[in-house]
Amino acid sequence: MTVTLRPPRPRPGTARRRGTPVAWLFLAPALLLFLLFKFIPIFEGLRMSFYEVRPFLGDRWVGADNYRTILTDNAFTSAIWHSVLLAVGTTVGSMLLGLLLALVVEGPARYLWFVRTAAFLPVVTTIAGVAEVWRIMYHPGPDGLLNTIAGWLGGGPLPFLASEDSSLWSVMGMMIWRGAPYDMMILLAGLVGVDRTLYEAAAVDGATVRQRFWNVTLPALRPVFWILTTLAAIRGLRIFVEVYVMTNGGPNGSSEVLMTLIYKEGLQNNELGVAAAGSVVLFLATLALTVLVQVLRRRRV
Repeated sequence: MTVTLRPPRPRPGTARRRGTPVAWLFLAPALLLFLLFKFIPIFEGLRMSFYEVRPFLGDRWVGADNYRTILTDNAFTSAIWHSVLLAVGTTVGSMLLGLLLALVVEGPARYLWFVRTAAFLPVVTTIAGVAEVWRIMYHPGPDGLLNTIAGWLGGGPLPFLASEDSSLWSVMGMMIWRGAPYDMMILLAGLVGVDRTLYEAAAVDGATVRQRFWNVTLPALRPVFWILTTLAAIRGLRIFVEVYVMTNGGPNGSSEVLMTLIYKEGLQNNELGVAAAGSVVLFLATLALTVLVQVLRRRRV
């Protein structure tokens, strides 16, 4: 009679404990980079927001004075209002235009791959390059590209970026144009997941195209809309390059946003403490917006 000796089974969790150091070893380089270039600067910025930063004389504690400056100074309050207005306008505009593009290019036709690619090009193009092209297109003279087209249609030359009344709206138009293709691709993915039998059942019941869109398509895309609302709103609040390249906050601060004002206070006026406080306010606003959207989503879904 032969007796076969089996090796003892490893205890539950032994393999997991052995794999944990290996996993942390692979994660170590990325965590080190996050620590050096993200977490340490975040805490340093939070510390600086309570100080008057003096590089050669030593920082001086000022408490909440920097935050009072942010919340009471007219330049900062205007910049905050402009940031909120851009966030709301670009969120609504890019989602509506993205939905329209998604409905247009949805389908299996062969030529649609080219249309999708062409529509998505603004997203993968450099932001500074796009802003510079639009700045040239917005040239306020009658020989500007958009004013030339307006002249063909019988309209007079428009000031666009050169006017205090239209500069912010001109920047918003460019941001909607650039953000709509990104929203289009996400909405296309959502449209693919819509159950086609619902359309067939609605058609059998005599529903029109508009009724099918309103009662079938939009409810199915509700989770996608919540995601896009969060992403687009954060994108609008953190706008910097577009405004810096196109207007630099002008004319007379009519298109100044919080990010450009933080940049000017920190790197041009050497008010690093005030700039750090502005960054903290922007972070808190972004966090509050994200939490608010998630709370509303859970109540509605």
